Amino acid sequence: MARKDFVFGKENFILIGIAILFIVIGFALMSGGGSTDGVSFNPEIFNVRRIVIAPAVALFGFMMMIVGILKKSKDKAEE
Repeated sequence: MARKDFVFGKENFILIGIAILFIVIGFALMSGGGSTDGVSFNPEIFNVRRIVIAPAVALFGFMMMIVGILKKSKDKAEE
């Protein structure tokens, strides 16, 4: 299959890959903070990392994904 058969160019794939990385990091930052026994309350679930930073990182990843999909590739523009 020739390179011109792809819908996206190299830049698009790089942006999409970086976006996926940001999304995974954002969701990983949200994890944890559960109780050890399953019944007691752990206030660590409400720290700044889990309710501010992690969603912002994941949202940035999703926005980057949109940019990576919609960006017109230079390879395709020349054809």
